[in-house]
Amino acid sequence: MLVKGAGRLLEKVRETNPLVHNITNVVVTNFTANGLLALGASPVMAYAKEEVADMARIAGALVLNMGTLNAAEVEAMIIAGKAANEAGVPVIFDPVGAGATPYRTEAARRITKEIKISVLRGNAAEIANVMGESWAIKGVDAGEGTGDTVALAKMAAEKLGITVAITGKEDVVADGQTVYIIQNGHPILTKVTGTGCLLTSVIGAFAAAEKDMAMAAASALVSYGVAAEMAVHQSGEKPGSFQIELLNALAQVSAKDVENYGIIDQLEI
Repeated sequence: MLVKGAGRLLEKVRETNPLVHNITNVVVTNFTANGLLALGASPVMAYAKEEVADMARIAGALVLNMGTLNAAEVEAMIIAGKAANEAGVPVIFDPVGAGATPYRTEAARRITKEIKISVLRGNAAEIANVMGESWAIKGVDAGEGTGDTVALAKMAAEKLGITVAITGKEDVVADGQTVYIIQNGHPILTKVTGTGCLLTSVIGAFAAAEKDMAMAAASALVSYGVAAEMAVHQSGEKPGSFQIELLNALAQVSAKDVENYGIIDQLEI
């Protein structure tokens, strides 16, 4: 069963305590670090171009998040990404707000061209705009859109040659051979800033423990989604309380919880 495999991978993350190197945005740094610690991973936030290559080489995974973008950060991301590629370290990229401005879109496309990305994680608008397809975006959030996210994920995986994870009402992971659809989580995740960015870093933790990037991403998504459901049960739909309870749930969610409550469907291409 897919959910059983996801639960085992959650346990492996905790057993191995992978070092996840994050070059992320200023809005979410603290929440991301605490979320990874709660899950059982070991976060490091290193941004200076003088050290990012050294840090990326010793990490279990490198996570690049361009939420608060500037030229120095793009340069640091590319230096770190190339070092990770040379060391065989998986690179997870979150193209936050791609499509919102020309600069942001160009930066996302440059990163995907110059670095071998292992998993590209974003909402439908971000993934579409990285590929050059049109999809509405408002600020750094996806517009409503009417497109088929399964078709979009498959197209992006084939065009870019990488594993793609599109998150939304349902999450879709595609790698050119397999498609996973995950139906866990809760709408309140969209009411707390940083939950998507933390999810990308959680994918990094799972990618550090599993060579199959599609399975790593799907396992991260279902584990995170089940944790979110547990958090809502404790907090109700109150964003402030939910944020705290999500950290608690990430520490408490078990392989058995994932197996009992996880919902993953697999589609063959």
